[in-house]
Amino acid sequence: MSEWTIAASWPVILIGIFLWGLALRFSWIHWRGRAFRKSIAWLEGCRVVIITLLILTFLKPERLSRVERVEKPVLAVLSDVSGSMQTSDVIVSNAVISRSAWVTQALESEFYRPLEAYSRIELIDFAAPPDSTEANEAPGVEGTDLSLALDEALQQFEYLKGVILLSDGDWNLGAAPLGSAVRYRDRKVPVFTVAVGRQQPLPDLSLEDANIPSYGLLGEQISLPVRLRNDYPREIKAPLRLLDGDQVLTQKEVILAPGTEIQDALVWEPREIGERELRLELGNQPDELMLDNNDRAFRIGIRMELLKVLVVDAEPRWEYRYLRNALERDPGVQMHCLLFHPGMAMGSGRGYLSAFPPSREWMMDYDVVFLGDVGQVPNQLKESDLDLIRGLVEQQAGGLVFIPGSQGRQRSLTDGPLGDLIPVVFDTEKPQGIPLQNESQLVLSSTGKEHWLTRFDADAQRNDELWRQLPGFYWSAAVQRSRPGSEVLAVHSSLRNSRGRIPLLVTRPFGSGKVLFMGTDSAWRWRRGVEDKYHYRFWSQVVRWMAHQRHLSQSDGMRFAWSPETIEVGETAYLQATVTDISGYPAQDGKVQADIVSPLGNSERIDFDLVEGGWGVFKASFQPRESGKHHITLQANKHGRKLETSFTVVRPVVEKIGHPINLPALQEIASVSQGQVVDIADLSAMVEVLRSMPEPEPREIRYRLWSDPWWGGFLLSLLAGYWVGRKLVGLV
Repeated sequence: MSEWTIAASWPVILIGIFLWGLALRFSWIHWRGRAFRKSIAWLEGCRVVIITLLILTFLKPERLSRVERVEKPVLAVLSDVSGSMQTSDVIVSNAVISRSAWVTQALESEFYRPLEAYSRIELIDFAAPPDSTEANEAPGVEGTDLSLALDEALQQFEYLKGVILLSDGDWNLGAAPLGSAVRYRDRKVPVFTVAVGRQQPLPDLSLEDANIPSYGLLGEQISLPVRLRNDYPREIKAPLRLLDGDQVLTQKEVILAPGTEIQDALVWEPREIGERELRLELGNQPDELMLDNNDRAFRIGIRMELLKVLVVDAEPRWEYRYLRNALERDPGVQMHCLLFHPGMAMGSGRGYLSAFPPSREWMMDYDVVFLGDVGQVPNQLKESDLDLIRGLVEQQAGGLVFIPGSQGRQRSLTDGPLGDLIPVVFDTEKPQGIPLQNESQLVLSSTGKEHWLTRFDADAQRNDELWRQLPGFYWSAAVQRSRPGSEVLAVHSSLRNSRGRIPLLVTRPFGSGKVLFMGTDSAWRWRRGVEDKYHYRFWSQVVRWMAHQRHLSQSDGMRFAWSPETIEVGETAYLQATVTDISGYPAQDGKVQADIVSPLGNSERIDFDLVEGGWGVFKASFQPRESGKHHITLQANKHGRKLETSFTVVRPVVEKIGHPINLPALQEIASVSQGQVVDIADLSAMVEVLRSMPEPEPREIRYRLWSDPWWGGFLLSLLAGYWVGRKLVGLV
């Protein structure tokens, strides 16, 4: 059934009639005033027709067609089968079952059967976790997109009466579902949301995340950072264990306040070389219902590495002497020293160099460089030396440690190649630093309390107490502030300026390497009463933290690293290869290629680009599409170099088990679409509401003549014909 209507209001219609009559009057007068009436009668008639059609167009004529339905309307039942629906927090007959199990029971009971007499029921699952094959075909496919699920139902079924959404409301992909709810309201299709789950979490402990390094060194302490969550209404003490099968390698007791999430770390010292399959476990509570989120399995390689360190200073001050002893006695470190001795002969003896390394191929062997109270001054460091240090950090993922002294020579470095690397801004008005009458201490910042460099004890509270008990210092560098991008680990206990306490222990990434600033020369005093316990421990951790990235994987003449160290599916990984030629010089040309084989056997070849600077560095990027262990074969055929290694790609845990339902999202969808939020116990009441709902109105199809481009073209052609006619009769 069709009919024509006018969309304009009555005042506009009356104005249109008036204008139309006025146009007729003018046409009549114009025709009567012409001597050759017969020759222009058709022209005036054409003008009247055009004016009539134009006025009619401005009145917005529309043809309204109503399509009567003969088939049953569709009632869509959308079932959320995402990972979060595995949360067991639905209580049925005094038993606790998972949300997905309740949805399965509800569908098997066919609660919707009374509605089949009036509607065609369509059962649709959405947000299904991908199986092992599908998960490895595209990144980022796991998750819940409520908006997409609702939109697809609206597009798929033209004659949609309503939607029943069985979900916990958790969405982590796509747009907010509010937009979909608005589209449902416009179509007059209500959404009834059934809240499956609890608004408050069940009492539960969970190991939310673990940041595991890809390798560790034999006999060295490895920090295993974790994120723990306590959903109990009380404080919980629970053991955090590292397990090899059933064997406990190490453990500690953690204390979690009620309803909180904490960052902590477990420290482990490996005793065997090789690949290890280990597991982190947070101890279960007797009344805990969800036990599948308390552990995390991982793989880590344990190997031996000899780290090479260069210590450069001008005078044999106490800090230099004890630092040299600490590094020389470290079995995992090979140390070289360079002591300039102003006005005297260069320092000599075991481990001493007679001059600064003269070239890149010499410099690139070092993992970490310590710069004491030296600078770009006569008979000390030259600009070419500073260029080599900068290249080591920026392109070779090396480490650089600044330990200034009371002579203030490091200030001469601020205007040279190393100026960008210094993590702090010096106070130029105090070139000799700040001497103190009373002993001051380093106070850990909130970042420093969690950092591996400052970890002397696995327990965070005990570690903070240890730092407060360490012997202090009587001199510090004059620092104004830290630079953007830096992390302040410790500050001066007593001195402060307009920006706060003076930062004295500061780290900063630069290029592919790391920089550390130690603004006091009294770490050697930490030996008081405990000998080497904390002094050796600190510098040992500094060297290994800085050198870690350089030794992810290496073979003869080739070093390979990737960032981030833990790669997620769909994330861009940045790959770096350092290649030397057969003579040991950094490669300056040639191709470097990597063949990456995924867990499913898919192979991808990646070409590396040479980085300018002459350090033999080649870079590329890679976006994994599969989770699991990836095997890499890296080749530089021109230089006869080849390296085979592997790294593990993890799939991010998007769907969180154990979290409460997102009730506000369900309420918003129902409210905007003019539906209802239903409790799981009220399914029968919801069915009765749906039964009493009127049938969807016949579909209306509107044809708007006034906005049709063909109609506009027709009017334009009439106007053109009228203008041509006026020229033909001589009126123009």
